[in-house]
Amino acid sequence: MTETDRAASESGRPALLRTLGLADGIAILVGITIGAGIYSTPQIIAGYLGSFNQIISLWIAVGIFVYVGGLIYAELGTRLPEAGGEYVYVSRAFGPFAGFIFGWSQLFIIRTSPAAGLAIVTADYLGYFVRLSASAHRLVAVAVILLLGALNYAGIKRASLFQKAFTVYKTIGLFILVVGGLILVQGQASLLQTRAEPTINLGPIGNLVAALLMVFFAHTGMERLGYSAGEMKDPRKTIPLSLFLGIATLVVLYCLTNLVYHRTLGMEGVRGNTVVASATAVKLAGQAGAIFVAVLVIVSATSSINGTMMTATRAYYAMARDRLFFRWLDHIHPRFRTPSRAIMAHCVWAIVILFLRGTFEVIAAGMVFGVLIFWALNTFALFKLRMKDRGGGDSFRVPLYPVLPAVYLAGILAFLVFRAATDWRRSLEDIAFIATGIPFYFFWASKRRKIKNGPKLT
Repeated sequence: MTETDRAASESGRPALLRTLGLADGIAILVGITIGAGIYSTPQIIAGYLGSFNQIISLWIAVGIFVYVGGLIYAELGTRLPEAGGEYVYVSRAFGPFAGFIFGWSQLFIIRTSPAAGLAIVTADYLGYFVRLSASAHRLVAVAVILLLGALNYAGIKRASLFQKAFTVYKTIGLFILVVGGLILVQGQASLLQTRAEPTINLGPIGNLVAALLMVFFAHTGMERLGYSAGEMKDPRKTIPLSLFLGIATLVVLYCLTNLVYHRTLGMEGVRGNTVVASATAVKLAGQAGAIFVAVLVIVSATSSINGTMMTATRAYYAMARDRLFFRWLDHIHPRFRTPSRAIMAHCVWAIVILFLRGTFEVIAAGMVFGVLIFWALNTFALFKLRMKDRGGGDSFRVPLYPVLPAVYLAGILAFLVFRAATDWRRSLEDIAFIATGIPFYFFWASKRRKIKNGPKLT
């Protein structure tokens, strides 16, 4: 029993149910990560680079890099297997201020922005079957967020069942797209070797950084598995295995999917289609292929939104439990045993972003910049937790420590510096958005001191 479980038991408060196993862990990781990224980023990436060889090299390199990150998160997740994931790691290593800024960023930009974007993608592809006006399109996107919020509100088992079913469907669907594409493309002239000058010129480093942001966007998700540690039956075994198997699956799927896109359409064809997967399917299988892809994208996007709700909302709950956020969020529904108010907050802010934010690329790039900042901070947390031997015991340990984590950390920091140098205005905007939480932290910290032995903050 973890400290959190023990405290809940002693206080008589309802605790999170520990029902998730290995299949659930893999489903959460793959389900969160395979969203709209593999369908919406390849055409953007093709605008920054000149050949398929350059593009596939980036996807392979990022896949390996993320796998190393998975090793780091496997150790963090088994050292501190509590609900809240990264918030727990950061706050335990560096104190409440770092934990608060992390949680603030999750709710107000990093995790709710993808929900808004993926809801729009879902409405786009629903519009393939039913003609939608501009207002109806927006209402459908809002309805997607609210329906998935209601599903998560009503219980982790229901949300997990949805996640497993849709993850199986979209994973099999991607395999069908890949295998079917490789079969159907036989006999056609291969377009893999076609080259084209980049349509966007930010300089060699600027173009590389911009392309990498999109590749990273398609891989974000593996770090969120630990958020559900408080609902896993055996997190010390489930987290590492889920990370290893899930990330390996993603790397293979992403590389093969890009191969099919470029084998079928070539560089100009990929960058010339806003819905590259549909364009590929239409060329290979006609209208039936387009329908198949439309359903596949809807399933992928909604399961990614659902997976994020299953995980990120636990960070908000954990912050409130530590008296560093609205205490209203420190609530487990007595019947459904879910952090119901945290789920409601996630949905409300995702809808606000839906109405306020700009283009997909700007949203995705800003989100990834923020994510990488906290990937770096969590790597620092690993070093500190190792030094203190916090939560050691039978936890998983990163191989080749400290060299492997150090190389990983150096790579993230170099990338952040290059992005700040090549796109300083947007980088400052992203940092400023994160920094808006600073005055709120001091407000809540002050309240926390005043009510330490008094009534709860509401």
